[in-house]
Amino acid sequence: MTRQVRGGGPIHLGTSSPKARDEPTDSKPGELHRAQLRRRLGRSDLRAVPEVRGALRELLGAWGRPGKSEIAELLTSELVTNALVHTDRDAILTATVRPGRLRVEVRDFVGRRPKLSAVNAEDSTHGRGLMLVQSLSDAWGVRAHGVGKVVWFELDGGPA
Repeated sequence: MTRQVRGGGPIHLGTSSPKARDEPTDSKPGELHRAQLRRRLGRSDLRAVPEVRGALRELLGAWGRPGKSEIAELLTSELVTNALVHTDRDAILTATVRPGRLRVEVRDFVGRRPKLSAVNAEDSTHGRGLMLVQSLSDAWGVRAHGVGKVVWFELDGGPA
């Protein structure tokens, strides 16, 4: 089945692709001023990281106080990278913008929970993602979700 998504190309539902792609979302009645980005991320496809950052940047536009969008991009890329590198499975990104608030969720299909660990000074490239999420987000967490889990964070955009 193929559907056209506003602002994007055709979306093939029910198939998997190694490339990140938009998934259609439906707004519920009464949910004004809400925007959402939803992407299925292909297994181990790290090309999805810059694609997701760009899509999030477009979604956020002038959202939040100065610097908040950049923090959102950084934290989102950390969660997406973790899901793709540490699970060897597909993942689903959902970013929801409401007035003054952003919530980003990355769902994967492995039940193993991520561990917040101390950074090893000798390893300059690993172990900092969740520390950044903890330090820079207003709230974050992990919850079980059927087969797998959702790692999420929220940012308060404050007055623009």
